Amino acid sequence: MAAGYPPFFADQPIQIYEKIVSGKVRFPSHFTSDLKDLLKNLLQVDLTKRFGNLKNGVNDIKNHKWFASTDWITIFQKKMKAPLIPKLTSKGDTRQFDNYPEDKNAFRRTLTDHFAYEFQGF
Repeated sequence: MAAGYPPFFADQPIQIYEKIVSGKVRFPSHFTSDLKDLLKNLLQVDLTKRFGNLKNGVNDIKNHKWFASTDWITIFQKKMKAPLIPKLTSKGDTRQFDNYPEDKNAFRRTLTDHFAYEFQGF
């Protein structure tokens, strides 16, 4: 979220998977050293070294330098105002989400059930 795009992205799902498995991440130049350190620990490929999975659990994340000014109790008590509150016109307002063209063929039905034999007696 700090960059505006995910740490692993590509055109094809297999390419995304390969990037995740390699664990190589490039950070934008405006990231602070504390933020880079936090993200490296959260995106750690080795589960035995990944934040949130260590002996201290979530406290490794909450006690990290990047969260030094965060008051976790105030957040838990829901007393902190959100930094961004989108203006909505109704409950179904989706203006904050990207539009994607719908593939009309993705959910079409055929007149012939090619797999009926698989479900005989089901």
